[in-house]
Amino acid sequence: MRTPKELLEAYLQAKDLDQPSVIPDCYAPEAVLTFSIATDQISFPTRVRGAYAIAQTLVGDFRRRFDCCKTYYVCDSLAGVGVDIDFLPWLVVMRERSTSALRLGKGYYRWAFERGESRMWVAAMHIHIERMDIIEDGNGEKREQLHAALPYPWLRPAVLAGTFERLSQQSPGFAFLSDFSDPVTRPARR
Repeated sequence: MRTPKELLEAYLQAKDLDQPSVIPDCYAPEAVLTFSIATDQISFPTRVRGAYAIAQTLVGDFRRRFDCCKTYYVCDSLAGVGVDIDFLPWLVVMRERSTSALRLGKGYYRWAFERGESRMWVAAMHIHIERMDIIEDGNGEKREQLHAALPYPWLRPAVLAGTFERLSQQSPGFAFLSDFSDPVTRPARR
């Protein structure tokens, strides 16, 4: 039976490596995906139901707009994770196909898992997008430097902050990283 960590890694395999067939293998047939977006720089539907529709949204539709994507889970560990993950910060580094611009974003995920007799599925997923900046990067150099500097896909917050500080000090062209050095903060409980 897959663990929550393995399911999170499978999601990145599907999205970042353009493998939509992975989604129906790890999401429940009637899984629900929701979004909350705090920026005008990107858009997604607010709600998607079903593994195949989720694959279309997160892989098919996404890959038409973006490529060279790496999504990082920003955390020290997933130790002690039960059936749900209420808050998991993320960072994404990718290229916008139409302009070749660097897209740098951050937010958090919420995950709910469903355990059956022989398998565990993703039952629900929420993606909050806090920022999605567009940075001129016609030759892809900044994107490639970021990809090379960050451990994928598990990224400790201290490593994120240290790497971004070092890159910003080495080159004024990376000054924009200061807005991304800290992962998002956990939203207040309602």
